[in-house]
Order: sequence, then C-alpha cells, then structure tokens
Amino acid sequence: MADEPSFSVITSADGKAKDMRLALSGHWSIQNSALIERLVAEMPLATAGMRIVILDLAQVSRLHTAGAWLIDRAREKMSQAGLAVTIQCGQASHEILLKAAHYRPFDEAKSQDDHPLMSMLVDIGANVASAGRDLMAGVAFLGEVTVSFLRVLARPDHLRLTSIVFHLESFGFHSLPIIALINFLVGGIVAQQGIFQLSRFGASTFTVDLIGILVLRELAVLLTSIMIAGRSGSAITAELGSMKMREEIDAMRVMGLDPVDVLVLPRLLALLIALPLLTFVADLSAIFGGLLVSWFYGNINPDVFLARLQDAIAINTFLVGLIKAPVMALVIGMVAAIEGFQVQGSAESLGRQVTASVVKSIFMVIVIDGLFAMFFAAIDY
Repeated sequence: MADEPSFSVITSADGKAKDMRLALSGHWSIQNSALIERLVAEMPLATAGMRIVILDLAQVSRLHTAGAWLIDRAREKMSQAGLAVTIQCGQASHEILLKAAHYRPFDEAKSQDDHPLMSMLVDIGANVASAGRDLMAGVAFLGEVTVSFLRVLARPDHLRLTSIVFHLESFGFHSLPIIALINFLVGGIVAQQGIFQLSRFGASTFTVDLIGILVLRELAVLLTSIMIAGRSGSAITAELGSMKMREEIDAMRVMGLDPVDVLVLPRLLALLIALPLLTFVADLSAIFGGLLVSWFYGNINPDVFLARLQDAIAINTFLVGLIKAPVMALVIGMVAAIEGFQVQGSAESLGRQVTASVVKSIFMVIVIDGLFAMFFAAIDY
C-alpha cells in the first residue's frame, strides 16, 4: 500500500562512500506502529560501516507522535554507535513534532540481587533520614507558628476569633459523643479485666486503683488524642490540601495574607483548647464506665468505689493527663498542617498526605506519651 511506512537507502554511485541518506515515506502513524517498529530496528543494520547518516522525511505524508518518537529513538541509537545523524524535515510541523517527542531513555530498574539484610538496612537508613527531614521541617514550621502567634499577641485585633470558635465547635463539640463513648467502653473493659484477674488473689477492690491511675494518667488522654488525630487531624490536612490543589493558598499570598495566620493558627488554637476539655470528659466517661462494670460485674458498691478512688488518686494523677493534652494537640495540628501544605495537584497526592498525616500524628502521640511517662517517673510526679 502507498500509505505504508517505508524507507529506502540512497548511497553514492560507487557504493563506497561513507555517507548515507535514508529516505522515509508513507504514513508514520500509530495505526502502523508494528511495521514502524520493524523498520526502525532495521535502520541501524542498514547504516553499518557509515559515518554520516541523513534521515530524510521529505516524503513522509503523515507523522504521529508514536512515529516521531520511534524515529528519534533510531537517531539516538545510531548516534550512540558513533554515527553523525541529522534529520531533514519536509514540513515544519514534522520538525516541531520531533522536538516535542524527543526520545528520552528510561531509567533502568535497580538490581534486586542485594542481600535481604542489606536491603533492610538500606530501608532503615532511608526511613531514619526521612524522619530527620520531617523533624527539621517540623521545627521550622513551629518557628513560623510561633512568629504568627507573637504577631497576634502584639495586635490582638488580628485574632480571628470567629474562625477559632468555628473550629472549636468542629474539633470539640462534634467530637464529644464519640470520645465519651470510646472512653466509657474502655473504662468498662479495664474494670472487667481488672476484676477478673485480681479476684484470683482476693484483691478485686484494687481494680478501682487500676482504673483511676491508668485512666487519668494514660488512657483517657491517649485515646482522645488518637481519636482527634484520626478525625480532626485528617480533616485539617484534607482542607488545606484541597485549598492547595485549587491554588487558593497561592491566591492568599498574592493578596498579602499569610496562610499560617489565616489557616493554621486558628485551627491550632482551637485544638489547644478542645483537647484538654475532651480529655476531662474522657476521664469522667472512663471512670463512670469502670464504676458501672465494677458495680454489676464485681459487686463493688458505688459508694465503696468512689471512696476507694479518692484514696487511690491525688491531684497530680489528674493533672498529668491534662498537662499532656496541649502538647499532643500542638503536635497533631502541626503534623496535619505540614502534610496539608505538601499536597500536590492530584487527588492521589491528597489521599497520600491525609494517610501520612494520620499515621504520623498517631505515632507522635504515642512517642510523646512514652516520653512524658518517663519524665514524670523520673521526677516522681
């Protein structure tokens, strides 16, 4: 067929010259891709022993991106073989398409022959380096938030009170039912297990001590922080990421507004207020759940439970959980904001950063809780 792609070899009359012209013709289009692949594979063989090769596209009647890419790939392979290759286009559109479809070699996949132990060590090193970069980014972002907060202290009229109240309602009031329910159930579970295990030693009443100390110092604030990280932290990342995708954050900067002042600081302040209050509610819910289970399952009268609870705990037991809450709120808000600002222009990126926000927030909450536990144990508080 006349439209089929082809090429012809044109050399000097004596056939001994080191110059060669490959005259291409026909339709070098996607419909003929299989034939084009074969022709392109034959070109380096036809130019063996040459030093200068000219690819003449004057007779090419139709050229698609696939054909242009394959032609440029043939040029690249012949150039790597030491030939001086030039392309002559009969149409300006062909020249533009060849430049746009310029051949680029693909990166070769890394060898998988490494020892499994070595691969594991490499992954650990990469994760440690990534954690170090995240830590530095977090410190830098904390500096931006601190500067923004100092600006607000210097000019209180710049405090976005409406935004703070709105986010306080979202993070605090709307989270109240699920926080209370989760801690109520966990308090009941701790009471049931405590009674079941301690009754073997005739010390079931010590379940009250277990509930009071464990809930007030650790469980209530930890469960509340994890729930807030999954609920509110992911929402912050999704909101900021969506604004980043729609270029609303760039528009704010163009208008002279600092995104940290407008978007981050109100959310952080709302979290700093909401999380201690939710922790207090979680304390009450967990203790109430433990009281009911102790009453119906362990036959511990509520009066006995409350009297024992007063002897088991002190004010410092209650304050430990409340001291942790603002720190965890700050970490959750910062991680969520950082991940939100790192969203690129795709939905895949948004989903990836939201997932990273939740995972990192929960991880940091647990790490901080462990550090606080060691600190309070060291100072005997």
